[in-house]
Amino acid sequence: MTIKDLTAGKSVLELILLGALGLGILFSQISISIAQIFLGAALAVWIVLLVRRERTFAAPGFFWPLLAYAGLSLLATAFSVNPGVSFGEARGLLPFLLVPVLFTALARDGETEWLLAAFLASGFVNALYSIGYEFARADPGERVSGFMGHYMTQAGLLMLFCSVALGFVLFRRGRARLAWAGGLVLAAWALVLTLTRSGWIGLGVAAVVVALLWKPKILILLPVLAALFFAVSPRTVRGRALSIFSLRDPSNQYRLEYARAGAKIIADYPLFGTGPKTVRMVFQNPKYGLSEMAKRNVHLHSNIMQIAAERGVTALVAWLAFIVAAFLALLKLARRAGDPARPLAAGALAGLAAFFVAGFFEYNFGDSEVSTLLLIVLTLPFVTSRTR
Repeated sequence: MTIKDLTAGKSVLELILLGALGLGILFSQISISIAQIFLGAALAVWIVLLVRRERTFAAPGFFWPLLAYAGLSLLATAFSVNPGVSFGEARGLLPFLLVPVLFTALARDGETEWLLAAFLASGFVNALYSIGYEFARADPGERVSGFMGHYMTQAGLLMLFCSVALGFVLFRRGRARLAWAGGLVLAAWALVLTLTRSGWIGLGVAAVVVALLWKPKILILLPVLAALFFAVSPRTVRGRALSIFSLRDPSNQYRLEYARAGAKIIADYPLFGTGPKTVRMVFQNPKYGLSEMAKRNVHLHSNIMQIAAERGVTALVAWLAFIVAAFLALLKLARRAGDPARPLAAGALAGLAAFFVAGFFEYNFGDSEVSTLLLIVLTLPFVTSRTR
């Protein structure tokens, strides 16, 4: 689709909406502040279009349990041990509206390609910057964080990008496939440089999911490729990978502490939790048994533990329903041979699986950069299917 085709017949507001979404996605892996400005503008324009009845509210099925999770989070805020702190966290629910915005913003076949081009460009810039920083840095032991403030955030973004790229590399045809392959190689390299084990595990899960959808027999090669990669990796990477299995590793010990403390907090606050963003206050109590170093963290290093502890078991059930609903819907799309949405659906399915598994070791749903990109990735396949 050319620029002329893309803009033909659109009102000024519709053009602003499409442009804001494209720029928001372009900056999603470069600057969350700039991305939020554009995505916020897209939301505002979308609301105006709804009021003027130029758009109709609609969303894929997985949005409704996500909306229930948002409602239960607000309820948890009302019962919070510190309502003021929890209320401030409520703005973190606004990115959920990106799902219906994206789903209804595009109305023509091929418009999704422009947003995917922005996503691909964002991934390239992020990966190239990270790799360039690796060669320029003075400290060889530093974990590369790219444009992000933390290396784990960077790892989450790269993991999602690699997952989507895997879907396009294996299921797409044409020259665009080569561009995605190049992006995959660079982003995987940058992911290694973060030294983030949860991101590595997540990418491994994504590779398994895509292989099962493409050619299950290729799964035999994945352990061989992993072993070869391990053999040629630098000592720091090998040591980091081996530490996954070590109970002597300090970060592993802290995660065990958080699991025990989280279980106790959930038992004490089962229905509504302690309130959003208040778990870090509550686990300072000596009765939860955290060491002084563990108390310095701000969360429990696990999506399931953190959500149940700060928002209650009911919110956790809603969140899991969102994950399951998205997974099943994407799986249905990814199995449709010949469907134009299949490459993107396969990549999104792999990304969701990677995100979920990585979330056993990191509270990545509480990372706004990662969760926002996840919602974009999950929604785009349904946009493609809807506009075909």
